[in-house]
Parts: sequence; C-alpha cells; structure tokens
Amino acid sequence: MTDIAGEARRPIDPPAVAPHSNGNIWALTLGSVGVVYGDIGTSPLYAFRVAVKAAAESAPVTRDLVLGVLSLILWALVIVVTIKYVLVLLRSDNNGEGGTLSLTALATRALGRRSYLLLLGVIGAAMFLGDSVITPAISVLSAVEGLELATPALKPYVLPLTIVILIMLFAVQRRGTAKVAAFFGPVMLVWFATIAVAGATHILDEPGVFAAINPVYAITFVATHGHIGLIALGAVFLAVTGGEALYADLGHFGRKPIQRAWLGLVLPALLINYFGQGALVLAHPEAIENPFYRLVPEALLLPLVVLATAATVIASQAVITGAYSLVRQAIQLGLLPRLAIVHTSAEYSGQIYLPRVNTALLVGVMLLVGLFHTSNALASAYGIAVATTMVVDGILGFIVIWKIWNWPAWRAGLLMVPLVVVDATFFSANLLKLLEGAWVPLLFGIFMVMLILTWRRGTRILANKTRKTEVPLEALLHSLEKKPPHIVPGTAVFLTSDPDFAPTALLHNLKHNKVLHEQNVILTIITEDTPRVREEDRVTIAPISEHFMRVALRFGYMETPNVPKALAIARKQGWHFDIMSTSFFLSRRALKPAAHSGMPRWQDRLFIGLAKSASDATDFFQIPTGRVVEVGTQVTV
Repeated sequence: MTDIAGEARRPIDPPAVAPHSNGNIWALTLGSVGVVYGDIGTSPLYAFRVAVKAAAESAPVTRDLVLGVLSLILWALVIVVTIKYVLVLLRSDNNGEGGTLSLTALATRALGRRSYLLLLGVIGAAMFLGDSVITPAISVLSAVEGLELATPALKPYVLPLTIVILIMLFAVQRRGTAKVAAFFGPVMLVWFATIAVAGATHILDEPGVFAAINPVYAITFVATHGHIGLIALGAVFLAVTGGEALYADLGHFGRKPIQRAWLGLVLPALLINYFGQGALVLAHPEAIENPFYRLVPEALLLPLVVLATAATVIASQAVITGAYSLVRQAIQLGLLPRLAIVHTSAEYSGQIYLPRVNTALLVGVMLLVGLFHTSNALASAYGIAVATTMVVDGILGFIVIWKIWNWPAWRAGLLMVPLVVVDATFFSANLLKLLEGAWVPLLFGIFMVMLILTWRRGTRILANKTRKTEVPLEALLHSLEKKPPHIVPGTAVFLTSDPDFAPTALLHNLKHNKVLHEQNVILTIITEDTPRVREEDRVTIAPISEHFMRVALRFGYMETPNVPKALAIARKQGWHFDIMSTSFFLSRRALKPAAHSGMPRWQDRLFIGLAKSASDATDFFQIPTGRVVEVGTQVTV
C-alpha cells in the first residue's frame, strides 16, 4: 500500500460534480435528507434546551438570554454550516468525494508529502470516529426521554429502553442498510415537516422572538456573560454537530442535491423549530425543562416520541455507516491494519459492514450511556470531537483553495481564516467542558491518533528492516539465468509492496522447492490518492524476462481491492490469466520485539498487537483460499 499521497500523480481536476438529470437530482435530494441530515436534524431535541440551561445556571430565564442563545444558534447555522460547508467545502471535492481524508489527500497532492498534513488528517479522522460513538448515545437518549413527559411513571424505563434500541441498531448492521435506507428519506421528510409545523404554531406566542435575527444579540450575549457565555457557546455548538456530514457524504449524493436539501428544507425547518422553542420559553419560562416536546399537545406527545426515536435511529445509522467508510479509507491509505470488510449490497460498493468496528462502536456507546445516564449529562461530552474535525477541515480547506483553486493566498485567507476562527472559538468553548465529560471523546481521539501513528511508524521500521535482507530482483534474475532451476507449468503470483526487490515468498520457494513456475508475476497493489480508479487504469503490466513480469494493480481509497477481478482485466492487455492454473504466494510474518527497536517498548508491543489483529491478506484481497500458498517468516521490530 502507498502513502496518503499515492505513487501516481494525476492532473488536478477543477472542483466539479458529475451532472445528473432533474429526476435523479430530486431522488438524490430526498436521499440526502435521510442520510446526510439525520444528525443535525435531530439537534433541536436537546441543543436549545441545553444551551439556555448552561447560560442560565441558577439564574432565571430572561428575554435577553433566550434571544442571545437563539441568535447564536441562527448565526452558527449560517456561518459554520451554510457558508463553510454548503457553499465552500462542498466544492472542494476529490474526484467527487468529500471528507477529512479526501481534503488531506488533496492538500498532500498540492504541497507534497508533509508530516503535519498527515497529522492534521489523522486528528480530524480520529475525532470523527469519536463523534460516531457519542451521536447514537445522545440522539436516542434525548428522543426516548420524551416518555417522561408522556407519563412520569415511565422514567425508570428510559435507560433500559435506550440500551435495547441501541443494541438492536448495532445488531442489524450485518444485514446491510439497503432496505432500511429506502425509508430514511421519507421518514426524515416527515420529521422536518413535523418540527417545522410544531415550531410555527408557537412563534406567535411571542413574535418578538424574531429580534434574534439581529447578530448584535449574539455578540452582546457572549461579550457580557464572560465565562458563562463561553460555556453556553459550547452548548450552542450542539446545533451544528452533524454539519461535517454534509462534506463527508458528498460522494454519495453530489453537491447540488445536498445544497438543495439544506437550503430548501432542512435549514428552514430547523430555524422555524428553534424560533418556536424560543417563543414558547419566552411566553412560558417553565417550558425550558423540555421545550421541544412542549411544542405539541399532550395527545400528540407519544406519536412525536415515536417519530423522534425513528429520526435519531436514522441519525445514528448515518454516523455508523460514515465510520465504516472512514475506517475503510484509513485502511486503504495504510493508516490502519487490514480489517475484515463485508459487502452488504451487490449493487452499491459503498454499503459495507466492518464487524470489529461495529463491536467497538457498540461497546463505546454502551459505556457512554452507562456513564452519563441522561442526554443533559452527555451533552457535556458532545461537541469537542466535531469542533476539532471542523477546525482541521477549515485549515485543509484553505490549502486546497489556495493551491488547487489557484486563489491568491490573501484571498483564500480572507475567506477561510474567519471561518477557522469561528470553529476555533467553538473548540475553545467546548474545552471548558473538559472535566464534565468532554474528556471522553478527546481521550478516544487521542487513542485513535496513537494507534494510527504507531501503525505508520511500525510499518516504516518493518519495511526498512526487511529491505536490508531482501535481494534486488534484477540480481536474482541474473543469478537464475546463470543457473536456471527446474521449470514447472502454471503461473505463480508473488505479492510484494516493493517490486524492485525479490519477494520473500519467491526466495523461499526457490530455496525449499527448488522450482520456478513457467510464468512468475511480481504483483504490487497501489492505493491512489483518488477515491476510485478507472478500469482502463487498473492494471499495468511490464515484462521483465522470459519467465517474469511486473504487474501493478491500482485501487482508489474508496474501493475494496479484488485481485482476481482486477487481474482478469489484464486479458485485454494480452495476458491470458487463468485463476485455476495460478498459485498466489504470500509471506506471513511473525513479529517479535527486538532488543533495540526504533520505538519505545510499549509502542513496539502495540504495533505487534495491531499486526496480529490484522485480517488475513487472502480474505482482504479476495483471493480464492484454494489458490494460496503462505510462507512464514520471523521478523524482529
């Protein structure tokens, strides 16, 4: 596998998204409503309530306080989500794909390999995974808590019911999301229509709530409330969590459908609901206990709880599948060891299931629910992970706009620096919640960064050590010409990461079996810095001698390598590949800690543990097990 910058350099395409027919755009728009906006769409369940309570503390809820919080929410949605993500970053696509790792690949392609760029991408990706643990917990909890309002007698059942729903959610992941996803769009469409109507019915309770449109209320609130204002600002950030999903899901839906859904439905529905909650609290301050559910009459409370639970499950599903995609990208880019990837759809390659990631997320979610118990308490842990990812996206976005869009540095800075400053302010505000729970995603993110950096460092040390004992391929071929071994019919494929050196499995085959196949392929699998590789660019064949050839298979970081299928393409280039007469030789390394390693002892052992946990190369590259010969070697690191 290659570095995040890839081995091949391609022309840099201008920001663009493939055109769609009008009918397809509307279908994609509906789909984006269900998948992209689940997280941010369920924020009204808790964001306004938590922000006002954080600002009020023990003081009464005043008019200026409510208008200040509402103004902050409004302008956070406009600046962070609408301007930064919807209007700017959605245009910074990597061949149609978005997300932190796509931005990292673009920035690396523009500036060359820089350790700080990789570190930024790793931090952003790790924090996104931290968000993937918190979102299901807080979303489902906040929805089920509506049962307490329906009847206080149900309060003891809120936590057990939340746990049951979450376990069921993670249990069905192995079945795939194809069938469930068909209902996501319509359900979320009903959800946004419902919260808009619920908010609209109460705005006239206090029409003066529209004064919050004036940004002076937001600025005055933060300026006059000091430390409390910053704490409230951290809570206000809950209203924009999920905004990063707009960019991460760019490849699934395209820029125009995501923009249409946001500007035409999601943003108006969210603002109407938030302003409805604000008007309700201004007219009835006691409603701050749960202003979202107080928007509807008691008779409609239970149906709203059911709808909210469905919406939060959809929000959780979107984040979980996003985590799967991110981990697959990290594996392809060599940032994590190989993990088993199960494809759950024959039609859509992006619908995947990673058993180990699913289990890790479930354990993390259960720990959070057990540790915090309520959505109010869990809100303290929420935000820091997303804020970190957004800061990283802003910095990388500046590099892309400057170098790839070819804007002058001052112009790119004029656009992006204020946005990064806003994100950094939210990040600082969320840091104030460090001891109250923000340490959880931060600790998780640090752990993920440590894993990724350890894997990167360990694989580099391992490659350097093994290279010292390897034989240059040209030298081996020269030796075989002088003293040719016995030639047997068939094809032998030797996988290697460096085609200039003889694979270990080839040397062992010659040493122990003392035979050479009629046709020998030195196979290298390359991960490009683009999401997908065209079929015509998939295979490169370079003959070396009568019995040897080099073959390079190229895959994008959004693709799962299928070696037999890729090799079948080589038939078009004149190589008559027959899987039934081909043997794949793989080296299986047993790693042992060295007396003098290039890493601290704890990191050495962590790397060895990660290497042992990696999935078998046979399964990962989808090679038929009956055609594989494994050769074991022992290496110290």
